[in-house]
Amino acid sequence: MTQVNVQEAKTRLSDLLLRSERGEDIVIARAGRPVARLVPVEEAPPRRFGVMRLDVPEDFDEPLEESELASWE
Repeated sequence: MTQVNVQEAKTRLSDLLLRSERGEDIVIARAGRPVARLVPVEEAPPRRFGVMRLDVPEDFDEPLEESELASWE
């Protein structure tokens, strides 16, 4: 773990970002007191909706036939 002060972090931000991308944990301190940590961002796994495959027909939003409508009443 590397600790740098705020001024050094401002001056060397590109270098610190590169080191963070490579996995190094970097702490930014103000007056010697740690206030933030620079760590690489982990990609979130893709989100899936449910576990079933769902096919929506093209005519999904078309009006129902009268016979179908009557069965719902």
